[in-house]
Amino acid sequence: TEMDYAVEVCNAVIDVWQPTPQHKVIMNIPATVEMSSPNVYADQVEWFCRNIDRRDSVLVSLHAHNDRGTAVAATEMAMLAGADRVEGTLFGNGERTGNVDILNLAMNMYSQGIDPGVYVEHINEITEMYKRCTDMDVHDRHPYAGALVFTAFSGSHQDAIRKGLEYNKENEYDFWDVPYLPLNPDHIGRQYEPIIRINSQSGKGGVAFVLEQEFGYKLPKNMHPEVSVPVQRVSDATGKELSPQEIFNIFSKEFVNVEAPLSLLSFKSSYKDDEKDSVKIKGTVMLDGQEKKIKGVGNGPISAFFHAVKELGYEDYKLVDYTEHAISDGADAIAAAYIVLVNKDGVMHYGVGTDASINKASVKALISALNRFA
Repeated sequence: TEMDYAVEVCNAVIDVWQPTPQHKVIMNIPATVEMSSPNVYADQVEWFCRNIDRRDSVLVSLHAHNDRGTAVAATEMAMLAGADRVEGTLFGNGERTGNVDILNLAMNMYSQGIDPGVYVEHINEITEMYKRCTDMDVHDRHPYAGALVFTAFSGSHQDAIRKGLEYNKENEYDFWDVPYLPLNPDHIGRQYEPIIRINSQSGKGGVAFVLEQEFGYKLPKNMHPEVSVPVQRVSDATGKELSPQEIFNIFSKEFVNVEAPLSLLSFKSSYKDDEKDSVKIKGTVMLDGQEKKIKGVGNGPISAFFHAVKELGYEDYKLVDYTEHAISDGADAIAAAYIVLVNKDGVMHYGVGTDASINKASVKALISALNRFA
């Protein structure tokens, strides 16, 4: 409809109905087949608001369709242009391509710090009720409500999210400011659990995030690329998204307490008060199916054990770095140790060990690293 004609008709109705500021008339402006772009629709609404009679007695209402796929954008711009009221549908149901999605629109306002006047704190429950009542589905990537909305697959996105969450936690930050997550999922009834998933697009940061958040392994930064390789290999081969448990199983098989060809049967360490920089170890290992007795001296249990196993043919390896942390708290706490070795050709491999004893966890990590060169 031409705008001047629309105003002429509406003014004629106003003359008959005689609305007042206390008893307003609703004038509904539809974009029935969305012929105009959002900015033009907003211009039309603004022109209508400026030219309608008794503006203080009129509720200018919007009724956008989605034929161009821009119903939300058109409605937002028309609200900025002066409209008072919106007609919409849940998840965009309506004629042809549907009407404006009222949940999407409301959450957009909420994300900008505006109270939309619509209660949408429990999106999961709303979605389930919608599916049950309509026998229709909600797309996995539907804004705010989709199953994958708060999920990152890209490695760079995953790493940025991980760093943002860590920063908030470490600094007790009062404001939500996490990259790639425009609002706190918890505020609308969503969960943190699905934020990171791993598929063929994912990178080293995402794998490390899953292992830390789900299983307590705080991998050294330099270890991230090496851990992501076997996970990526499985994801590429299967063509599917990997669950946290599947990621952990791959990590355990490839890095944690790898026991072939070398495995630990027993060891004990000792030192004297007057020889604090000298620790002695004795132990028994299995190498290629044969039991071997070992002993060594070093400035600590790890150094002593490493010197001992060098006598078994591992003299070409150098210990580059070592880190440790507790996976759990309390009397039954489990320690995790990470050791990286380099061989004479400059090739580096990490090994991981876990045990209630930090010394034993460290020895297991050393053995795992050696075995990964095999």
